[in-house]
Amino acid sequence: MSRFAVLRTIMMQHRYRLVLTYFLFSIEMLGSLMRPFFLGMAVNDLIKGSYKGLILLTAVHLGWLLIGMIRHRLDTRTYSAIYTSLVTKFLARRYGKEDVSRLSAHSNLAREFVDFLEFDLVYVIEAIYSLLGSLILLFFYDTSVVLVCLGILLPVIGFSYLYGKRMRLLNQQKNDELEKQVNIISTGNSHLIRQHYDNLRKWQIRISDQEAWNFGIMEILVMLVIGLSLLLTNKAAGAGMEAGSLIGIYSYIQRFVSGLDTIPYTVQRLSSLNDITRRIELEEDDLGRNGGEGLREVA
Repeated sequence: MSRFAVLRTIMMQHRYRLVLTYFLFSIEMLGSLMRPFFLGMAVNDLIKGSYKGLILLTAVHLGWLLIGMIRHRLDTRTYSAIYTSLVTKFLARRYGKEDVSRLSAHSNLAREFVDFLEFDLVYVIEAIYSLLGSLILLFFYDTSVVLVCLGILLPVIGFSYLYGKRMRLLNQQKNDELEKQVNIISTGNSHLIRQHYDNLRKWQIRISDQEAWNFGIMEILVMLVIGLSLLLTNKAAGAGMEAGSLIGIYSYIQRFVSGLDTIPYTVQRLSSLNDITRRIELEEDDLGRNGGEGLREVA
């Protein structure tokens, strides 16, 4: 199964739990996205002697807070249940068929799919809200800033593609070494054990170095967006723009550039899942409803 087929099957198996938690998260993100808008409105109203904007801002913030608390409580219950179901079925079908080292490593790698649903997919949804939502709201403030933001997307996507290819290779080599871990430890040979952990350290350093380069390049692009946007809004401010509107523009520019950082990260995570899918060879039966019966019989 491909990584997308695995994720789709897991999501269909637990669709009711996931739909609810993603729905709550979407409402939470919508409230977060609108807060700068209502903040700008509150500032403008206060300057005029009105409290209407402040009341609206408070209501939006309290709604966002309540939804966030409910969603966080639901998340742990949802994703821990998904992982327990997945790893139990996975181990049941392979117990006695693979060596313990590979089985242990693969069961840990299977957690990556649940982590993707719990953290990475949520991170991507947040980025979509940040990117698209910010562009839509910036359009009502200053269209020239929107053009600057759109102009930076192409180089970011191109860089992210190259970054993903490099990270896929590095993660593959690290996972190759990780599969040997239990067997190497069981030998009791201090030289082999030291060599194994030195190899893991080497691949982790290379991954970290690649992430550092990604961080540096992305921050240069971010500064370019912020700098050009500030120059454009400075001209607009000279034409009589309200203080609250300037606050809204700066807030949405910041949200947009935070969304840009998610693009290479998402490409990296999808590359990692591709290697994990190939390595552990998840099948339909691993994700089915009755996969856990084998484990009870073996035990």
